[in-house]
Amino acid sequence: MSAVTGAAHSVAAFDDKRAEAFAERLVDILNSGALTLMTSIGHRTGLFDALAAMGPATSQEIADSAGLNERYVREWLGAMTVGNIVEHDPGTGTYHLPPEHAACLSRRSPTDNVAVFAQYIPLLGTVEDDIVHCFRHGGGVPYERFGRFHEIMAEDSGQSVIPALEEHILPLVPGLKQRLEQGIRVLDAGCGRGKAINKLAALFPNSHFTGYDISSEAIALAREEAHELGNTNVTFEVRDLTDFDRRAEPAAFDFITTFDAVHDQADPAALLRGIRRALADDGIYLAQDIKGSSHHHEDCDHPIGPLLYTLSCMHCMTVSLASGGEGLGAMWGREKALEYFQAAGFGDIDVHELDHDFQNYWYVCRPQHPTA
Repeated sequence: MSAVTGAAHSVAAFDDKRAEAFAERLVDILNSGALTLMTSIGHRTGLFDALAAMGPATSQEIADSAGLNERYVREWLGAMTVGNIVEHDPGTGTYHLPPEHAACLSRRSPTDNVAVFAQYIPLLGTVEDDIVHCFRHGGGVPYERFGRFHEIMAEDSGQSVIPALEEHILPLVPGLKQRLEQGIRVLDAGCGRGKAINKLAALFPNSHFTGYDISSEAIALAREEAHELGNTNVTFEVRDLTDFDRRAEPAAFDFITTFDAVHDQADPAALLRGIRRALADDGIYLAQDIKGSSHHHEDCDHPIGPLLYTLSCMHCMTVSLASGGEGLGAMWGREKALEYFQAAGFGDIDVHELDHDFQNYWYVCRPQHPTA
């Protein structure tokens, strides 16, 4: 046998054990995907909240507590039982959500509710046909096709960003809290429903806050929340930031933030140049963006790498491409992010990680000033 033939035979060798192990993994993936859908339903219907507040109860008692149809609740409880999420006592016919499970699945845990993230999977499923079309013909899926995206993002940031703002995020910039207390001008570019900026406006009444977002629905809800909170120091505006590099008012703000809002822009480089243009020379730009590398192989150990790449492919990348944009995607990575920040005119960039947050990097960017 020649060396070439031997090498080909070695490559073609079929490992039965490896095939069996991979088939078992695929079955696990299918089961996990199904449970993710049911977890989303349990969150949206309040079933996990009802179970967390109850001891062992029958399907009828659980349905009555949540105000739902018993037959559907019973079948859902079947999935939760065989998925080892809910415990079932066949002798009494009761179901029970262990407190250790409730800690990750109910609204009693405002910062650790994994069920919030489960909602992304069925949402992405609604655009699967559109995405398949894009695979075959190019282009993208526009933002308006993602019906509940802003709602889910607001809930996501409501437990990951908002609770951490005062204690963990603002201290990343030395002296920032003092400046906010004294009174400065703040912009949140791509503010969504305005959860972060409304929280800041309530905390620092001497500062003035502005929020821009392309979604009129999101801006309407941001204004409504501002009114409910009594925030008179915040302004929200529907605005497309594609041309922000040309239309931003120079040096209009002392502090600018983006929360997971750069990579899905049609023209992220233009947005960043606009942020630099709008920032005072002694101002600070704080960017939250997805933690990852610009090289796929370096993300293999990321705890939610598959989820983030799926979100990138089926939302972040495609909404940008739908606008004729660059399609960076959520997993553009730290290396490329630093390139973009530097090209936009930020010369002093610190990259931070927070102990409670394995999903994001926090970039503190200061303007680069021309040398004399």
